[in-house]
Amino acid sequence: MTPTTTRVITPEDINAVAALAHEIWNQHFTPIIGQEQVDYMLGKFQSVPAISRQIQENGYEYYLVVEEDENAGYFALVADGDGHSAQLSKLYLKRGRRGRGIGRAVLAWLEEQGVARGVHELWLTVNKDNTDSIAFYQRAGFVIAEPIVMDIGNGFVMDDYRMVKWVG
Repeated sequence: MTPTTTRVITPEDINAVAALAHEIWNQHFTPIIGQEQVDYMLGKFQSVPAISRQIQENGYEYYLVVEEDENAGYFALVADGDGHSAQLSKLYLKRGRRGRGIGRAVLAWLEEQGVARGVHELWLTVNKDNTDSIAFYQRAGFVIAEPIVMDIGNGFVMDDYRMVKWVG
């Protein structure tokens, strides 16, 4: 079954994204960055108030990924100021939904959207130790552009790669 995307608009949608974030981040990222940083980042970036603020004030477009009538994951897209590039800010799938082609379908949808919007570059950041995700993005045509270390407060840093893919 092909997954569908539903734009996150309502408070119920935002609650669903925050619940998915809590489940997925605790499963996937705790072994990579530790529970304390996961808890901090969920509160700062993936809580209901944070997601609401990103949508209302920062131009983020959040989407739920639905497969077999169940929320399988979510992603967010935000256009850069130049209009020719966009950030895939998040792409997270539940553990049982990975490896089934959902991520590839989402990326294909994003590329179609990018072309329709005049975007030439799709970019993202990924933790340097998140090797499975890095390999997934590389198979999808993304290349590592540069390392990025960013202080996110509370004594934590994001130690990532910036990856890019040219579309259109």
